Amino acid sequence: MELLDKLNILADAAKYDAACTSSGLDRAGRSGTIGSTSMTGCCHTFSADGRCVSLLKVLMTNICIYDCLYCINRRTNDVRRAAFSPRELCDLTMGFYRRNYIEGLFLSSAVVRNPDYTTELMIQTLHLLRTEHRFGGYIHAKAIPGADPLLTHQLGLLADRLSVNIELPSAKSLALLAPDKKKEALLAPMKQIRDGISLSKQELKLYRHTPRFAPAGQSTQMIIGATPESDRHILALTQGLYDRYCLKRVFFSAYMPVSTSPLLPSSQDFKPPLLREHRLYQADWLLRFYHFRAEELLDESQPNLDPRMDPKCCWALRHLQFFPVEVNRADYEALLRVPGIGVTSARRILTARRVGPLTFEGLKRLGVVLKRAQYFLTCSGRCLEGLRVSEDGLLRHLLALESPAQTSPMGEQLSLFDQAV
Repeated sequence: MELLDKLNILADAAKYDAACTSSGLDRAGRSGTIGSTSMTGCCHTFSADGRCVSLLKVLMTNICIYDCLYCINRRTNDVRRAAFSPRELCDLTMGFYRRNYIEGLFLSSAVVRNPDYTTELMIQTLHLLRTEHRFGGYIHAKAIPGADPLLTHQLGLLADRLSVNIELPSAKSLALLAPDKKKEALLAPMKQIRDGISLSKQELKLYRHTPRFAPAGQSTQMIIGATPESDRHILALTQGLYDRYCLKRVFFSAYMPVSTSPLLPSSQDFKPPLLREHRLYQADWLLRFYHFRAEELLDESQPNLDPRMDPKCCWALRHLQFFPVEVNRADYEALLRVPGIGVTSARRILTARRVGPLTFEGLKRLGVVLKRAQYFLTCSGRCLEGLRVSEDGLLRHLLALESPAQTSPMGEQLSLFDQAV
């Protein structure tokens, strides 16, 4: 099979792996090496300084020994199969890099033969890049559950970030849709990676040039919408993963119909839950940067996120006793709870009010989104002049702010090789 045909198959098969995240690592270019790594972003995302940074996102192979019903690469699915050799993928990556098509590599794989053999292929590829070509660009690699821990360690010494897909939100769903996989087997490499990163940081304090293990941390991904778990269950699991395994990011992937199995939603009337995925990402942002806990956002009486409104506004409406917040006296934690105030705005407020009392006009100049925040703030004990609103009116106003996004068509992840029409 021609190399371009393999790229066509394996790049398209990799589109279900979420990789749109910042690299989390800075590594300057050095004499005798090629490429560098910037913390600002990767994989077709826009970095803080406006750059679009690209990764080659590809599978080592889509030949798989497992038969996971939710996966397009499952053993029993009738799709074209292909596999790169380590040399082929190494040369392809370097060719794309030298043409300035990419700035790094996102390497995943189906499990061919067994987890050890698959991991060895990935190690050989990364070893060629790092040693033969002295490639210093960003590399994100998927660790294969069930592989020998020594092989996972070798992979982590060559990659900048490792990830292990947790696949589904519960052990029950995993047993039903992926009987070849076990929850314990998925969590074991996550624990190993966590401990390896911690040990590497300790060694670096003693030995400056010791090899770094997964310096950009680890992440995971789970499929939502294929099984009946609630958003509360998913966020509680997400919170637990952050607490126990020190993850950098949990990705949520809306289920795309790839199977006619009666155990999965019917492909005829099923629409991928893209809005639900979006709300979960917003809630995840609150967990990671706004110091919320999963149990604060959802409970037994409300197990799912409101699709009409972002989770922070929903929380504020359910906790009106917390408001209004006096912007000239509130601490950082209280400011973060106000809809319309982000991490940057909260820090700017703390700095600006040292000079003098803040007004609503001053808040606007600091970047506060007043169309939301005006209902939850006072400045020197006063609400915004002329503002009069009831609880029902506040709900209608916040819903109206979300309506343009609700009515716009949802995006679609396209193949690199779709034909123009």
